[in-house]
Amino acid sequence: MILGDEVVAKLLQDAVFAAISASKKVREIYDSGDFGVNLKSDSTPLTKADKISDSEIREQLLHTYIPLMSEEGRLIHYEERANWSLYWLVDPIDGTKEFIKVNGEFTVNIALIEEGNPIIGVICLPSTETLYFAARSVGSYKIPNRALSEIKEYKDCSVEKLLPKALRLPLPYEAEHRYTVVSSRSHLAPEMTSYLEKVRELHPDMLPPIPQGSSKKFCLVAEGTADLYPRITPTSEWDTAAGQAICEFADCVVVTMEKQPKRLIYNKEEMVNPSFIVIKAPQNKHSENPNNYAPEEAKLLKRDEEA
Repeated sequence: MILGDEVVAKLLQDAVFAAISASKKVREIYDSGDFGVNLKSDSTPLTKADKISDSEIREQLLHTYIPLMSEEGRLIHYEERANWSLYWLVDPIDGTKEFIKVNGEFTVNIALIEEGNPIIGVICLPSTETLYFAARSVGSYKIPNRALSEIKEYKDCSVEKLLPKALRLPLPYEAEHRYTVVSSRSHLAPEMTSYLEKVRELHPDMLPPIPQGSSKKFCLVAEGTADLYPRITPTSEWDTAAGQAICEFADCVVVTMEKQPKRLIYNKEEMVNPSFIVIKAPQNKHSENPNNYAPEEAKLLKRDEEA
């Protein structure tokens, strides 16, 4: 099922409104300081903000009659979803640890997956009221502040209403820019140090890595503030889908870390992603076929068994 441009634009409006509605409720809990923290079966934290965000997104997207899979929902086995050609993929709060630390680096994430590819991505940062959104045939954009305050109704989320407030991604290139890497704040792999040493050999002007939480790292690459986001430790598909859409429609690629890098795809039998990087594609490579771009930065990782 390949959706037409008008349908994609309408579903983007649905996703933006759902993300904004959930983010407003998350922000209320964040400001209250009453998080209601519990541990899930895998020992990762869960707050009442995660639950409320999940419930609000489900309610706002119910009318689309498109299946929805969420980190905080029931486990949907592959046999049930194998034939899904279109579905919502949601992370109600990415960066729950950062939410609990009260450092602001958490996000609400909604993606629409079509035939294994993210064609819509919405990421909202409730702490700063920043909104990123992207869709096929629309492009990738950022509303840098006051998104929660200024977007009040469903009609405010149409593409026609959003674009006058938004900045097209990537943002204009800064002449004094030095090569910048963003890394995970809470999930650093032992191999990262040696990997970054090899990156520095490719880019001698590289600054020290900037730690960030949540899918905000994708957004920093999409806007051009950062050049590279390498991820070695495991992630799930809901962690990456919205960010991948925002990056790919901003002339970036999200590819696996291996000798022959491949684009991340979705609705795999096992929903854990391989190690990957997010990086801007040279304009000629992106315009030709970004799926064929094999950046050198994706080929630098050496695991213990390869050493």
